[in-house]
Amino acid sequence: MNELKFSFYQNFIQDDRWRYLLIGLKNTLLIAVFAVLVGTVIGFLVAIIRTSHDKNGSFKILNAICRVYLTVIRGTPTMVQILIAYYIIFASVNVSKIIVAVLAFGINSGAYVAEIVRSGIMSVDVGQFEAGRSLGFNYGQTMRLIILPQAFKNVLPALGNELIVLLKETAISGYIGTQDLTKGGDIIRSITYEPFLPLFAVAGIYLAVVMLMSAGVNKLERRLRTSER
Repeated sequence: MNELKFSFYQNFIQDDRWRYLLIGLKNTLLIAVFAVLVGTVIGFLVAIIRTSHDKNGSFKILNAICRVYLTVIRGTPTMVQILIAYYIIFASVNVSKIIVAVLAFGINSGAYVAEIVRSGIMSVDVGQFEAGRSLGFNYGQTMRLIILPQAFKNVLPALGNELIVLLKETAISGYIGTQDLTKGGDIIRSITYEPFLPLFAVAGIYLAVVMLMSAGVNKLERRLRTSER
């Protein structure tokens, strides 16, 4: 017990080493939140373009670009993408590592969000499009006011899962020198040469955040189901 207390003191209390985890958690959440926003915007745009092309043949060039984007992003590892973004695309630009991570993870997430949303749109009964037209809506109004709200309800669990996956994927942002949560634990480990407590602390914090996010998604699902009644 005394050894455990000393190890805890050495890893977290001495020299305020717990601050490495706090700063890392802040950066991890910052990257995850803004990457989700970027990925959601990209995903919805790509999904709308692809479904519009599938339904009425419009946006042929944009649809081709979207297909290439989806193939490349989903066919290459996330870690390789963030390394390319930092060491090649932004190599000659003085830009924050956090911004690079946000863009890299956002673009990556957008590809998966696009397919999730597209499946949700395609799952909406075709009669809903006809109902929108009968009300005098054009295609854009029908999509925005009738189709997308229903599609969002259908794919909310999958979107919540993508958010959780994205949060955990940010653990590799340390490869470009970003002090995320995992990197914070690694810094402590490199000082104390004790991997047990720092790594379990990082894992516990990730687990707590994921549980909070899951609870939030579940609560939103229940509210949406209630609103349908």
